[in-house]
Amino acid sequence: MLPSNELYITGLKLRWGSISEDSYLRNIEAIREINEIRFHSPVTFFVGENGSGKSTLLEAIAIAYGFNPEGGTKNYSFSTYDSHSELCDALTLIRSFRKAKWGYFLRAESFYNVASAEEEYSKIQGIPQEYHKKSHGESFLSVVQQNFGKNGLYILDEPEAALSPQRQLTLLLEMSNCVKNDSQFIVVTHSPILLGFPEAEILSFDDGKIKPITYEETQSYRITKAFINDRERMLRFLMEE
Repeated sequence: MLPSNELYITGLKLRWGSISEDSYLRNIEAIREINEIRFHSPVTFFVGENGSGKSTLLEAIAIAYGFNPEGGTKNYSFSTYDSHSELCDALTLIRSFRKAKWGYFLRAESFYNVASAEEEYSKIQGIPQEYHKKSHGESFLSVVQQNFGKNGLYILDEPEAALSPQRQLTLLLEMSNCVKNDSQFIVVTHSPILLGFPEAEILSFDDGKIKPITYEETQSYRITKAFINDRERMLRFLMEE
């Protein structure tokens, strides 16, 4: 397992002078407070409410590292819709002396486009994976099992969107095997299952700033626990409201 000072990405810095004054990025509270962030674990989770900026920052990290904005390996080069922000141009990644031998940017919202690109690339070289012939969850997990391994950097945006609870446990196992073999993960998630990864660093984007929190402090854990422990009371409260 990689020590914190040998992570492939040990942190990042933002140059706000490179971002236009009228950019919407300056209106995202958590992001506009960033000057520098350091990572301390091979697995870092970004958590927070929708719109808090976590996926925006994750995307910028992926692009700054060299990944295609819509996902895939660093060899993928295609575009179906140019939607990424200027944040990647103002972001400097802080790296250790180690270099990842492989990597993958996996995002739920554009996975269909990645699957289509893979189909075209496989006609030139490689074995077709035929992701479109599988269910969303099956193809998502197939990407992980085919592309994730040792000495890699893996950036995941809400991978639980395609996976059942059982398959999320499978993803946890795949992540664990990779981490044991010197891989690093940076993940945006709402899943209380994935967030349970041992010794992961959890960074919250809520309350207008990015700060480390414990597993038990995440909204994903607290709301899920409250619902499971007293489902009828919570439903009654919600529906009466």
